[in-house]
Amino acid sequence: MKKATFTLLIIFAGVFAANAGASSYYLDNASVDLMFEKAEQVDMFEMSSMSPLSTAATSTSMLTANEKDPAIAFILAWFVGPLGIHRAYLGTSTGTIIGYILTLGGCGIVAFVDWVVLLIGLINDDISKYVDNPSFFMW
Repeated sequence: MKKATFTLLIIFAGVFAANAGASSYYLDNASVDLMFEKAEQVDMFEMSSMSPLSTAATSTSMLTANEKDPAIAFILAWFVGPLGIHRAYLGTSTGTIIGYILTLGGCGIVAFVDWVVLLIGLINDDISKYVDNPSFFMW
């Protein structure tokens, strides 16, 4: 039965391959050239001005690299703590995040302690000593 099914599969693949010829496709070079003539050339360095978020980037409420919201870090630690997403938000090195993923946050223990530390930081509204912390243990 397996040989018959395999044989039918090969026959159907051959029929479909025979009917999928490139001759059924048509490329209109004139319309392609017209499309390129109407296109606007964009410089890579000017793309930030095209972003709809460019006005938000100049806003004073935008956080700088060292100012992280303790509430966001705490919520990330609460929901996805064993994956180390809260450490990625805080700017930890990639190796530490990989360690979190491979050990599931130190079998959940390190992630739980991080959660407690971030809870205390949320209450005190200061998590600056945990931002860009390269060690596996945040505390």
